[in-house]
Amino acid sequence: MRPIRGIAVRIMLAVLVAPALLHAQQSPVARASRVAAPPVIDGRLDDDAWSDIEPLEGFTQREPSEGQPVSQPTEVRVGHDAAALYIGAWLFDEDPSGIVTGQTLRDASLNDSDAFVVVLDTYLDRQNAFVFGTTPAGIEYDGQVTGEGVGGGRGGGRQQRGSAGGFNLNWDGSWEVATTRDERGWFAEMRIPFSTLRYGAGGAQDWGLNFERRIRRNSEQSMWAPLPRQFDVYRISLAGTVTLEAPARRTVTVSPYALVDGFRDYGAASSDVAFGRQIGGDAKIGLNQSLTLDLTVNTDFAQAEVDDQQVNLTRFSLFFPEKRAFFLENAGTFAVGASRSAELFFSRRIGLQGGREVPIRAGARMTGKVGDFQVGMLNIQTGEAFHLDDDTGVSERIAPANNFGVLRAYREFGNRSQLGAIFVSRLNTADAEDHNLTYGIDGRLGVGEALTLDGWASLTATPATAGDEVPGTGFNDGEYGFAGGMRYVTRDWQVTTGYRQVGDAFNPEVGFLNRRGYRQVNWRFLRHLRTEGVSWFREFRPHISGNSWWTLGGFNESYLVHFDNHFAFENGAFFQLPGFNLTGEGLEAPFAIREDIVIPAGTYHNLDWEFRANTNRGAPLSLSVGWALGGFYTGTRFGPNATLAYRYGDTFSASLITNYFDVRLDEGSFTTAVVRFNASYSFTPRLYLQTNVQYNDDTKDVGTNVRLAWLDTAGTGLYIVWNDTNHTGSLERTGIMAGPRQRQLVVKYSRLFNLTG
Repeated sequence: MRPIRGIAVRIMLAVLVAPALLHAQQSPVARASRVAAPPVIDGRLDDDAWSDIEPLEGFTQREPSEGQPVSQPTEVRVGHDAAALYIGAWLFDEDPSGIVTGQTLRDASLNDSDAFVVVLDTYLDRQNAFVFGTTPAGIEYDGQVTGEGVGGGRGGGRQQRGSAGGFNLNWDGSWEVATTRDERGWFAEMRIPFSTLRYGAGGAQDWGLNFERRIRRNSEQSMWAPLPRQFDVYRISLAGTVTLEAPARRTVTVSPYALVDGFRDYGAASSDVAFGRQIGGDAKIGLNQSLTLDLTVNTDFAQAEVDDQQVNLTRFSLFFPEKRAFFLENAGTFAVGASRSAELFFSRRIGLQGGREVPIRAGARMTGKVGDFQVGMLNIQTGEAFHLDDDTGVSERIAPANNFGVLRAYREFGNRSQLGAIFVSRLNTADAEDHNLTYGIDGRLGVGEALTLDGWASLTATPATAGDEVPGTGFNDGEYGFAGGMRYVTRDWQVTTGYRQVGDAFNPEVGFLNRRGYRQVNWRFLRHLRTEGVSWFREFRPHISGNSWWTLGGFNESYLVHFDNHFAFENGAFFQLPGFNLTGEGLEAPFAIREDIVIPAGTYHNLDWEFRANTNRGAPLSLSVGWALGGFYTGTRFGPNATLAYRYGDTFSASLITNYFDVRLDEGSFTTAVVRFNASYSFTPRLYLQTNVQYNDDTKDVGTNVRLAWLDTAGTGLYIVWNDTNHTGSLERTGIMAGPRQRQLVVKYSRLFNLTG
């Protein structure tokens, strides 16, 4: 009986892993040639160094026709010397007038332009990689992939998916790229210093490698290492391999900054302009080739993008993504939990309190590989923060001096599988009794190519004040959370399901939690239906999904069942059928959706429908529209939204974004809106002017952020930033005098110095 059982198990494993083995056999292999003299990075590709390197060809389509040769000839050459890796790409095009250049802005979206992308798996662990990309405009696009990008996406926004997104666009490396165009097509030339990368010991070694070419006018994506269309270029396990000689070296860089600013608070008792100055900086020390220590002193984020305004019509916390550079680098290492809803570590808890800045005195982060383990350690010391109360005129402390610590380690086992643990702490350095601890474990198991199982579990510890009752119930007094899920992805199907439970006192203070005390179930079934015989239409995507939340006592707080079908066109245009939603909201207590509108306790079942559509976003002028219309608690809600985007060549781009809500309830009605205008003008890929103007109808505030950036490398350079908040409401309605509220001008200069040459 046992031999038969063993044979059955072996047959089952063979069936599951056979597709992965098949693709592994098809993955191409290359060698990076050593160059005697480095090429000049000017995008012309006429240096002698390139003539002796064998070109890498044989690109095949992922989209629209999987496995077919690329529609335009593509050649890539790879070389290196003792200092850097050099990549030259010949991106021929029989119709050069059809090349879409995109924005001339660092890390601009690659979805709406022609593009060339390089993926380097420097540890050959088949899960993690560095990404370097460019467009015909010659931009620098770079990021980090963790866990094969599972849970992430390739949107153009910077870190809009939370730290657990699987791809971190906000990593900025020090490298060079240049492009040119002529009647034959466009060409890209890259220099990636070995000091920018992390890998094992020096010497001869193999790295994972893949290239992607995007041709926007026909939404074509092709790869050097073939990929099934259900995966993108972040599917590191299916990448090819390149052999090269990498030097054994340790890197030491410092990035000091100097800053001056003028700030005026018109609501303060004394509204004179306060002038300030500050110096500080960061340092990066390579402890060895695979382990890096980052240090920061007097950390400043004056150049960080402002948050996008949001309207909250729910009872739960909104998620605002991290945008500060120091916390974004290697963010994927510390990602544990459910992105945007139950993250065990969320760096926005450090240096911010109630939307106000808390000074960061100093900090250190160590990330990299130790043997078979990926490790991360973070320690940040913040100072006390005070705020002047407008009513009393008294300065009140809003945050004590805290020390924040994170320890993270996980081991990868191949085929997307890993097992890890995390420890997060907050300690009031003036009062040891005031602290919070979070413990967590997480894991992922890849089965064949299609199936991925993952989960996490966590406990928190928050000391109760003497005499207070324990706030939670159940296991660990309610300070627990756990989740598990399944993701099955094939060429034709996407199936996901998951379960999560969070205790009523679960308290990851240095994490993000949008609600407590619940059980949640989610599921989704989506089918891809291709129309290969229709040149202008790509596919239908019918799908159904559901989400439901119950309190730990079994009360159904909310549910959503969504029925939909997407129509995707060959040029990137899109619309949905529309989608229909069965919704429910359960209130155990009255809910004040506005100060003067209170919805009574009860259960509310409704039906609504939604619609979304967009034109070709690669065109100079594009429009995206949508709405939600239907029942909402005791009444109705109508929520239209629209984005009008315009791009002039590769220098100027602008977008106008509106979100409007008209809510009509038995208890009262209201309307609200958020309007945002973004624009950027790029003088060169390293010199640009950006502006972001937002109006929030709830607060009646107009916020303006203008940034002039003259970049050097790795995010350093000169920044001139203007911030302005102006109130437009009436004193009777909002209690705030119309007029300016705050204004600030910041001038900051930083420079990166490589102390190891």
